[in-house]
Amino acid sequence: MPEPDQRLFFLLQRAAHQMRTATDRRLLATAGITTAQLGALFAVRDEPGITQQALARTLGLRESAVTGLVGRLTAAGLVAKQAHPREHRAVVLELTDDGAAALDAAQPEVDRFNADARALLGEDGFARTAAAMRALAYWESP
Repeated sequence: MPEPDQRLFFLLQRAAHQMRTATDRRLLATAGITTAQLGALFAVRDEPGITQQALARTLGLRESAVTGLVGRLTAAGLVAKQAHPREHRAVVLELTDDGAAALDAAQPEVDRFNADARALLGEDGFARTAAAMRALAYWESP
């Protein structure tokens, strides 16, 4: 019997692609947003007045990628930009009513994803996987 694949980086990339592709289809159909947009909307909702720079750090993306993402969110009316109260070149982001509605529409898919993952991994496996993903998400490789 062959050994299980231990190429962790490859497996993480493959799993992320598989999950993102399937979840994007479901989120677009139910809420009109992608998984990337969902993450940004959660961050803006959880930290009203977040700057684009802080959003980039929260999402683990380059600021140039967040500029495009925020542009698409504002064009869709899901996020509003306001002048930063102290930094003249910065803007702060606020969730609009349409953005809150998109999050509400997406919540059943988020719940479904977590339920499917719990069914696949078991409750203990789900908790251990979530803990491992948190550790890897904030790991500073030497």
